[in-house]
Amino acid sequence: MKIKLGFVCVHNSCRSQMAEGWAKKLGSNIFEVYSAGTQEYPEVKPLAVQVMEEVGVDMNGHKPKLLSAIPAELDVLITMGCNVVCPFVSNRHMEDWGLEDPSGGSIEKFRETRELIKTKVEDLIKRAQNGEFLNKDEI
Repeated sequence: MKIKLGFVCVHNSCRSQMAEGWAKKLGSNIFEVYSAGTQEYPEVKPLAVQVMEEVGVDMNGHKPKLLSAIPAELDVLITMGCNVVCPFVSNRHMEDWGLEDPSGGSIEKFRETRELIKTKVEDLIKRAQNGEFLNKDEI
């Protein structure tokens, strides 16, 4: 059974989308991956799509989603560091990654954020493989 993993930020237009892309590419055998935002936004940031394409993660066709579009209960909830209190999403484990939003910045800022997110997703995968997110009755 896969771990339900959700990434949440305000607009679901950049960081949470990149995290979803990395988690699907690197951890699809472990995670069922979702991302969402707390507010509507018209599109995923074009620079986010571009820098992910540079590393072979296709985010064309991705659209910002609201929390209502993802499961009401997640095993792992990651907030991106939005400086807002997210509405409650039921979860067994939650952490905030405290990532600065590169929106409005240079393509280099987007690339830095992409690499930070990749490192954090790789760590999440290792932790999942070590059983960190399993219920006691699943061990």
